[in-house]
Amino acid sequence: MSPRPDSPRPDDPRPDSTRPDDRRPERPGPDEQRPESPRPDSPRPDDPRPGSPGSLGGLRVLDLATLFAGPMAATLLGDFGAEVIKVEHPVRPDPSRGHGPAKDGIGLWWKVLGRNKRAITLDLSRPGGRATLLRLAATADVVIENFRPGTLEKWDLGWPELSAANPRLVLARVTAFGQFGPYAHRPGFGTLAEAMSGFAALTGEPDAPPTLPPFGLADSVAGLATAYAVLTALAARDRTGAGQVVDMAIIEPILAVLGPQPTWYDQLGYVQERTGNRSANNAPRNTYRTADGAWVAVSTSAQSVAERVMRLVGRPELAEEPWFATGAQRAEHADVLDEAVGGWIAARDRAEVLAAFEKAQAAVAPVQDVRDVLADPQYQALDTVTTVDDPELGPLRMQNVLFRLSGTPGAIRWAGRPHGADTDAVLTELGLGPDELRALREEGAL
Repeated sequence: MSPRPDSPRPDDPRPDSTRPDDRRPERPGPDEQRPESPRPDSPRPDDPRPGSPGSLGGLRVLDLATLFAGPMAATLLGDFGAEVIKVEHPVRPDPSRGHGPAKDGIGLWWKVLGRNKRAITLDLSRPGGRATLLRLAATADVVIENFRPGTLEKWDLGWPELSAANPRLVLARVTAFGQFGPYAHRPGFGTLAEAMSGFAALTGEPDAPPTLPPFGLADSVAGLATAYAVLTALAARDRTGAGQVVDMAIIEPILAVLGPQPTWYDQLGYVQERTGNRSANNAPRNTYRTADGAWVAVSTSAQSVAERVMRLVGRPELAEEPWFATGAQRAEHADVLDEAVGGWIAARDRAEVLAAFEKAQAAVAPVQDVRDVLADPQYQALDTVTTVDDPELGPLRMQNVLFRLSGTPGAIRWAGRPHGADTDAVLTELGLGPDELRALREEGAL
């Protein structure tokens, strides 16, 4: 459901039409009616408009990137009001359009990754495409690209040319290894970052091979980091008036979220090993199977929670052991603690386990697949997965915007658009006439 019932109208010129004394949470609460399609006064899904009431309304972003990290950063900016123009090759569109399952020949991943973006085609390697991109860049605030280093320069579209066209421009360059260094010109994807960063070495059972995630983890983390970097650069531009280059290497953000691995090794020579679902820092911490064949996850990062769990499972004496006093010492006795917790859980159905843990104020969660997620009452209350009306597929469900803002909420205004659907509209707004559009098509630039 998008936009929110309490959001300003997308065609409202005011930056925030919600009065400070009359603000409600961005998403409706569990007792409020949740409509299943956009309001009549929102943009029609087949007629996307650049205006938006979100926090980033007024920003224009050119998304030249493909696959996941760069495009995800642009999606996050678009969710909160930026006008995002997705620029794709006329013949070779973003490969994410063909990734994963499709319905009626329409890629579903693209519907999520391409949401809130106007889709145009442009061949940047042709003179007309280059000239048109520079005209677009002169009107933009941000360009996001993920070509290998030197590719834009080969087309005379590097930072000197882009900044000359628009000194206030922020250029975000997202690559596997960054813009310099011995690996800079290698091809790379998020999988390589998951391997190089240490993530795979830490993931999996001790006696099993290193494990890679079955989804784009490193790309997603890099997408979040790129959106943060872009906003940081824009904040600096507000002070200095000048744009700058963001150099984002996908191998770096995932390393940042793995904890103090380099510091541990630097100071202690300590190398963390694979421990499966266990933790080297606390116990009990694992997944446990219930009597009805389901699974739950238990965490005891806080000492008080660990003590409650042992009382709940009928083993209070373990909490009196000297080694129980710290998380690291408990982790050294994980076999004993897992046997106590796992045995108690194995004798009960999942519903009983969850209820008992909640009553004891101990931390537990069901291990859920996507079917469970969609039925989960907490996710439903937060409207974490919302419904978007799409002219190609009808109502479809996808993850909502990433967080709630009380005054300038984000919204999914439309799902991913067909390849090149907005080319004529965007370029006409730029000032190109029918003859120029015809010439660009004859050149193969559109």
